[in-house]
Amino acid sequence: MKDFAALYTALDETTATNQKVAAMVAYFRSAPPADAAWAVHFLSGWRPRRLIRAGDLRRWAALAAAIPEWLFEESYHAVGDLAETIALLLPEGAGAEERPLAWWVEERLLPLRDLEPAEQEVSLIASWRELSGRERYVWNKLITGAFRVGASQRLVVRALAEVSGLSDEVIAHRLMGAWEPGPGFYERLTAHDTRDADWSRPYPFFLAHALEQPPSALGDRTCWQVEWKWDGIRAQLIRRAGQTFLWSRGEDLLNGRFPEVEELAAFLPSGTVIDGELLPWRDGRPLPFAQMQRRIGRKKLDRRILAEVPVALIAYDLLEEGGEDLRTRPLGERRRRLEALVASLPTGASIHLSPVVEGDDWPALADARLAARDRGAEGLMLKHAESAYGVGRRRGDWWKWKVDPLSVDAVLIYAQPGSGRRAGLYTDYTFGVWDGDRLVAFAKAYSGLTDEEIRQVDAFVRRNTLDKFGPVRVVKPELVFELAFEGIQHSSRHKSGVAVRFPRMARWRTDKAAADADTLETVRGLIDAVNAR
Repeated sequence: MKDFAALYTALDETTATNQKVAAMVAYFRSAPPADAAWAVHFLSGWRPRRLIRAGDLRRWAALAAAIPEWLFEESYHAVGDLAETIALLLPEGAGAEERPLAWWVEERLLPLRDLEPAEQEVSLIASWRELSGRERYVWNKLITGAFRVGASQRLVVRALAEVSGLSDEVIAHRLMGAWEPGPGFYERLTAHDTRDADWSRPYPFFLAHALEQPPSALGDRTCWQVEWKWDGIRAQLIRRAGQTFLWSRGEDLLNGRFPEVEELAAFLPSGTVIDGELLPWRDGRPLPFAQMQRRIGRKKLDRRILAEVPVALIAYDLLEEGGEDLRTRPLGERRRRLEALVASLPTGASIHLSPVVEGDDWPALADARLAARDRGAEGLMLKHAESAYGVGRRRGDWWKWKVDPLSVDAVLIYAQPGSGRRAGLYTDYTFGVWDGDRLVAFAKAYSGLTDEEIRQVDAFVRRNTLDKFGPVRVVKPELVFELAFEGIQHSSRHKSGVAVRFPRMARWRTDKAAADADTLETVRGLIDAVNAR
C-alpha cells in the first residue's frame, strides 16, 4: 500500500507524460503480481462503487478526528474533496505492519459492502489508524469511489509494454474485456507467449483526433476515405467459435441489449470482427440519440420498444476475416472486404455499410460537412486510404471534422467545488436561462475555462454567494457564458424541460449582462429548428 500511495503521488504531481510512464515502470518492476494486478485495475479507470454511505463516512470521520460534525462539514466545504478532508483532519495513525495493496483491497476494502453499518465503522476506523497520511488519502479515494489519477490507459499500456518487453498492441488487447485482478491475470498479461488471443475479446479501438487545420493541409483529397461521423455507441461485433459478442468502446459487453444485431451475426462467417456504430435507425437514417437512451435504460426489451426504436450497426471497418487479423492491411483493402461481407447478408439486415461521402475536392467536402446535421450526423470522418487500424487515439491517419456546435448564452446560478487538482476551487457550475422574469436551471458544465478564468470565477463565487446548500453555493446572477453542446432535446427529467449533450463552456461573455442571456423560448426554438432538419 505504501508503494502504491507513492505511485499515486508521483502521478498526481507531474503533467509530464514520460515521468508518469517512468513512475509506473518503476512500480510494476518491483510490485508483486497480486499488487500489480490491482494497480492495473485502478489505474485503468476501474474503481469500486462507493461502499459506504456518504453521511456515515462523514460522521465516522468526525468521530475519529474528535471534532463536532458541523466543523467537519465546514472543513469539507473549504477543501472540496471528501477523501482529502478526512486525511487532513484525522490524527496521524499509530502505524501497523506494512501490508500489500492486494491485502488492503481484498481483506479490508471489498468486504465493506457486506458489513452492517456498525461493522463498517469499526473496520474503517481501524484502517485509518493503521495508515499514514498519504496512504490514508489514497485509501479514502478508494472507499469513496473517487479514485482518479492523471494516467490514461494508454500510458498504463506503455508502462506495461516497457516492463514486459511486449508491444503496446499485445498489452492493449489483453486488457480489453472483462478480467479479474489477481496474480494469475498479471502473469498472463505480461507473458511472452502471445498465442493467447481470447476469442471473446474485441480489439483495442482506433480513435481519431479532431481536425485542427484546414483539410487541404492533408494533401491530395483522393488519398482520403470520407464518411459521416455518427453519434451513437461505438462497438465491435465479434463472431467466433459459433458465438456472438458485442462490445462497446467502454469495454462493456452489450449482449442481450441489441438482439436485432446479435441475431444477424449468426449469418457472419466464423472469425469475423466488425467495427462500427450502434444507432437507432429507421428508413436509412438515424433517429435522435434520445431514442437510443430509451433502449439503454431498459433491463427488459419488449416488442413495443424494439419496434419503436430499431437499432442497426453501421459498419466502419473489418478487423478480422476468417480468423485473420486484418488491422495492418490498408484501409482500402479492408473496406473492399467489408463491402463484400455486408452485401452477402440478408436483405433488410440490421448491419449497414457506412456510406462513403462523395466530393471531388476539399471545398466540395466542406459543403457536405455543413449538411451533416441534416443527415443526423456530427460531421465527417477523414481516413487515409492506406492507413492501418491502430490502437487508441493517434494523429496522422484518422481525423474527425465535426460541424460547429450548437450554443446558448446562459447565466451562472450555482457553483460547487471540483475534485482532485481542482479541489478547493469552485469549478463545477450550473447555468440558467430566462423563463419570464426568473432563471431556470438549464445545464451543468465544468470544462472550457483557462486556469486563470477559473480563479476569477472562484473569487466571484466567494464574494457573491447568496445561499448555501451543502457544498453548493447559490451565486448572484451576473456572469454570462456561452455554452456549446452537440445535441439538444426535450426532457421531462429536467426542470427546464430541455437536455443538452456534452455541454461545455465555449467562452466567458464579459460583453453581456445577465439580462442579455438567452430565454427558454429561444432554446425550445433551437430544438424545433434541429428537429425540422
